[in-house]
Amino acid sequence: MLDSLSHLLARRAHLPAQGTTFYRGIHTTETAGEFSLDVAGDTGVLSLYADLSPQKEAELAEACGKAAGLAGIYLKRRPPEARHAANVERDWLSPPDPIWGEAQGEVTALENGVPFLIRPGADLSIGLFADARPARGWVRQQAPARVLNAFAYTCGFGVNASLGGAEAVKNVDLSRKVLAWGQENYALSGVSAPEEDFLYGDVFDWFRRLERRGETFDLVILDPPSFARGKAGIWRAERDYGRLAALAAAVTAPGGQIMTLLNHASVSLASFERMVRLGLEETGRRSRAAESLGAGEDFPGATHLKAVVWALD
Repeated sequence: MLDSLSHLLARRAHLPAQGTTFYRGIHTTETAGEFSLDVAGDTGVLSLYADLSPQKEAELAEACGKAAGLAGIYLKRRPPEARHAANVERDWLSPPDPIWGEAQGEVTALENGVPFLIRPGADLSIGLFADARPARGWVRQQAPARVLNAFAYTCGFGVNASLGGAEAVKNVDLSRKVLAWGQENYALSGVSAPEEDFLYGDVFDWFRRLERRGETFDLVILDPPSFARGKAGIWRAERDYGRLAALAAAVTAPGGQIMTLLNHASVSLASFERMVRLGLEETGRRSRAAESLGAGEDFPGATHLKAVVWALD
């Protein structure tokens, strides 16, 4: 097993030299869907999609750690029902201590030279989603003057927009905890931002509030979860994304752009584009899909992530 894991990891050996020390070391398409390994500096995060005995879990973690030359490995169990169990079985799904090697509560890792705080034992989500690296790179390269980063999480898109030269970036999220984490990411890059650029609350409420204020943005970034429960009911991206796109269009300046992201293996790119297009058409705004981005090279054969940039009139 060690040789085969080392072979897969060798395919990513060039990434650290290019300024990326946070990446997908082994993807599920290379393991028949059984597991993946994310690398963050000297720490690994092993995600299991198959039921293994405790002994097999430990053996796999040790093999991955040794193959990658890591100091420690954290475990994430990801059964199909994980999104429902996350609140009641959190410590089982995401043990706070490493399954192998040294504990590392916080790691500063690089993505295209940009530092981010990764907390490998904190939760199922560790601070950044490696598959969106190309999309964050696009934002940094194309950043216009005013950017709205919705479902901001730890503000990875916001940091890149600011580094790319955006004059004003608003980050919106329903969690104060992750927005504070995002502020730490800003500080790591030496980017100053006023407190009012971190907007706590429901994204849908904020879209309506910003529209009432008459605020518009040159780029609106949408990176919602595929499933969520909220005060307005259950959100399902495959059903509700068009409505979200319409709300985003209302705060997009003339000639502006909307970046739409969806992490959902069961929704094809064509279906996703059709959903968004119909939502935008309801607003009366003309739009076109200007660019389509997927996951990075360290996600071979991946089709789960769609990132489409829409140009509006």
